Amino acid sequence: MSLVSFVETPKNASHTMRQAILESLDLIGFSFRKETKNIVIKPNMCYYWDNSTGQTTDPKFVGTLIEIIREKTSSEANISIVESDASAMKCNYTFKFLGYEKIAKQYGIKLVNLSEVEAEPVKVMVRNQNFNFMVPQIIKNADLRINIPKIKYMELTKISCALKNIFGCNPYPKKFKYHSRLSETIVALNNILKFDLCIVDGIIVSGIQPRKLGLVMAGQDPVAIDAAASQIAGINPNSVRHIMLAASEGIGSPYYIPKGMNPHHFERKYPKKRLKHKLMTRGYKLIQFLGLENQLEY
Repeated sequence: MSLVSFVETPKNASHTMRQAILESLDLIGFSFRKETKNIVIKPNMCYYWDNSTGQTTDPKFVGTLIEIIREKTSSEANISIVESDASAMKCNYTFKFLGYEKIAKQYGIKLVNLSEVEAEPVKVMVRNQNFNFMVPQIIKNADLRINIPKIKYMELTKISCALKNIFGCNPYPKKFKYHSRLSETIVALNNILKFDLCIVDGIIVSGIQPRKLGLVMAGQDPVAIDAAASQIAGINPNSVRHIMLAASEGIGSPYYIPKGMNPHHFERKYPKKRLKHKLMTRGYKLIQFLGLENQLEY
């Protein structure tokens, strides 16, 4: 079984994010290699919501991780923050609006719109369904790939965390075309885009309302991370199609060994809400007809 760490940011202390990130990595036995040169970081930038909503990764969280990476590897490490255009979001605007341009200047790192860089075609099959994607070279050639998702609800998939965040690595901008088989698409992308480390920014989470949860999770198995995230959000991971499908495809295991704090501590605090199901049938077709699909997370 995979290790998943659960760390709570200490209260009334300085450098709380830094302490929590370092402890979360230590609990799973992860260490950065000195020879690492090219690093890709994929935060969650699903839309123009700032981090106070719990919907997007806090750029300060990413900045703190960059400081740690530079200390553990080299001050000359080439670090890129990546995201792609979506049906209702232009990546280059999002970098500015969410505060990532400031982080890029502060730390001397690159902001990369995956919809505008060199990529190569790749074919993959999931459950007898064929997919054709363009894989960005910057991700393929990286020495270290880090996924920094959020824990949040999504009507189309019940939960969004590590596996779903890789959906944003698909450079094709009109992502709503994949919604009719979204779970299979998520799994297909995780099959061809292997990330080495996942660190969950659960400082502020989104549920029935945004809430400060103060959680940092870490692991190297995105399926285990998502299973843990689902349980914290009050969802049975066995009921989440893309988690179970990813497990059946050998991407990871939904069974994990918790390290650090008891995950039930965070489950009790999570601002849970009920989900509406079967949106992909008549309900989603109506949303498309009314032109409201751009208000959904892509």
